[in-house]
Amino acid sequence: MTRVEVVVATGCHLCPPALEAARAACVGRAVDFVVVDIDGDVELERRYRELIPVVLVDGVEVGHFSVEQSAIEKALDSTRS
Repeated sequence: MTRVEVVVATGCHLCPPALEAARAACVGRAVDFVVVDIDGDVELERRYRELIPVVLVDGVEVGHFSVEQSAIEKALDSTRS
């Protein structure tokens, strides 16, 4: 199953729109949708803090900061090929 991860943090004003775009892109698709909160995790903070929100499809980054639904859909479509 395709995995869609949205990496977020408390207080991030860009995170809610990225979550909305990712959820919308996943509608009608068989995906494992996961929200990853970096708060309190030193390794995740180091890796993602400067980029949040980050959207990954099967571990591959498809966008960060301002994430477009169309970019997520394109990545999801390519996993079916």
